[in-house]
Amino acid sequence: MKTYKIITLAFFAMIGFNSCSDFLTTELTDPKKTSDTYYKTPDEVFTALTGCYNGLDLIWNSGVAFPVSSEVLSDNCFGGTGASDGYGYQMMDEFNKSVSPADVSIYSNNWKAYYQDIYRCNVLLSKIDQVKWDSSTVVMKNQYAAEAKFIRAYCYFDLVRMFEKVPLVTVPTLDNLPQSDPAATYAQIMTDLRFAINNLPSTPYSSSTISGRVTKWAAESMIARVYLFYSGYYGQTTIANETAATALTAVEDVITNSGHGLLPDFTSLWPAASAAKGIAYAGENNKEIVFSIKYSSTADYNGNITGNTWMVMEGLREESHYPYQYGWGACTVDPKLYNAFDPTDSRRFASITSIADEHIDFTKAAKNREYTGLYLKKYSPMCDKNGVSIVTSFMIGQYQDYFVIRYSDVLLMAAELGSPKAQQYLTQVRNRAGLITTVDPTKANILAERRMEFVGEGIRYWDLLRQGVASAASTIVANTSFSYFSNGGTAPTASLLQTNITTTRGFQKIPNDQITLSSGVLKQNAGW
Repeated sequence: MKTYKIITLAFFAMIGFNSCSDFLTTELTDPKKTSDTYYKTPDEVFTALTGCYNGLDLIWNSGVAFPVSSEVLSDNCFGGTGASDGYGYQMMDEFNKSVSPADVSIYSNNWKAYYQDIYRCNVLLSKIDQVKWDSSTVVMKNQYAAEAKFIRAYCYFDLVRMFEKVPLVTVPTLDNLPQSDPAATYAQIMTDLRFAINNLPSTPYSSSTISGRVTKWAAESMIARVYLFYSGYYGQTTIANETAATALTAVEDVITNSGHGLLPDFTSLWPAASAAKGIAYAGENNKEIVFSIKYSSTADYNGNITGNTWMVMEGLREESHYPYQYGWGACTVDPKLYNAFDPTDSRRFASITSIADEHIDFTKAAKNREYTGLYLKKYSPMCDKNGVSIVTSFMIGQYQDYFVIRYSDVLLMAAELGSPKAQQYLTQVRNRAGLITTVDPTKANILAERRMEFVGEGIRYWDLLRQGVASAASTIVANTSFSYFSNGGTAPTASLLQTNITTTRGFQKIPNDQITLSSGVLKQNAGW
């Protein structure tokens, strides 16, 4: 169990959103430390940077976590949750606000947390020149700035994919800013990532690499991910001087020089799967992890919430069976996904918990809405053989890291971007899963492989959406078992779901409270 410490600075402003006149209101919690009196030494900048990393702990601390909602939005999962719960997860799943009219601000806490972390990054970047850097520390200055820009880019990439038109804030401000054209937001993301690539050291991965810290390899991988989404959804070949060629060059550099690689056993990547199979867990600092969001078990309800609070959503509903700790039963897996796996594919067992196939004597099916007998496994909370949670506080003390980018993603992105070694990269991923047949590296085959590889990791929906709204809608409809839908009213038909996805253009509802607090400067997305 890891127990690293994260320092949260009192002078970092928490975005309160408490005023209708100030879209980005702030409140200083310690008058002795402000952004004007701090930032005097490199050590103080590093401590501030730690606060930016801490912000990544908090973006999904409440509300609906991006990895969870992304699975619900896709063709992988239903909303699930409890049979007596509200219908917010069904509203997301069906792209239909009428399913749960009360959930007008379901993403509000996430919205605030993202902008809180963006604010932290903006303060650091605006104040970093207050320090008197010398020739021995200027490289350190650029590295700290690069890490902050990566974190800012990461936050904006989530926001712009979820809501499309969001305020683009790159300096600390209290102004009530309107939404930006998505092209401007993506250009800023790319500019930040390119700065990170150019200013982070080219140190290959080793067992002593600090897990969770931004590297050049993470920035190169992310620039390819952003390019694939933007170019696919918007049909543009260039954004902020980044092209398919520059994106391919970036991931080829990761493959050639980063020291990252595939683990031999896919199952060993995941704690619950490893325990269920009776093998050793590879740990969170293994060579396959290019970037992760760190979590800690040292969490409490007094403002020190650094745990993975969203894992509990994916646990078996109200009932523990070793090694699976109970949770709230969200993201029940569509049987069509389970049946799409080749039976010899090791990723099926590692990714999905099958009540029937694992001979689990589960008695709470009636407590779980949209119960399919299938649950996501990669981020399942865990219990010991006596059914006792392995953490003291299972709600806030889960410490499993979220793997943002794995090396297999780098290989498949390179293949999709047209690498001369596309066949080799695709085959590596398939062989590791136990599949010995060779398939051609066509776009369709690569996307199909990505679905099997990244189940439960919050990637599938965005892979679909970047094929275009019409394509995403038709694929989701084709892969959905409509008989499982339960929304308290009339379950959607295939045509209605397809219409809803098309009408919303695949984007989500901007929280109503944020529109109100902006005095109407923010405008709601179509279809919501």
